[in-house]
Amino acid sequence: MAGKVSKTKAPDQTLEEVQYLKHLIDERIPIRVRLTGNEEVEGIVEFYDARFIRITREDQPNLFLFKHDIKYLYELGTR
Repeated sequence: MAGKVSKTKAPDQTLEEVQYLKHLIDERIPIRVRLTGNEEVEGIVEFYDARFIRITREDQPNLFLFKHDIKYLYELGTR
């Protein structure tokens, strides 16, 4: 039926983000994060919670990044 609207609501959370962040931490996968202001930082995710992630960087201070300030992140590859 064309034009029929589903009344099923999408889940608020799928837990995919939690699983992915745990994977990044466990495997110590280097990532690059692009922030909403287009700044970029690289490092390894060491910790996360509902509002932020902690990025550990070599020879630079560690960072706490609020999730709402993150545009996207991607893996740089394994070490």
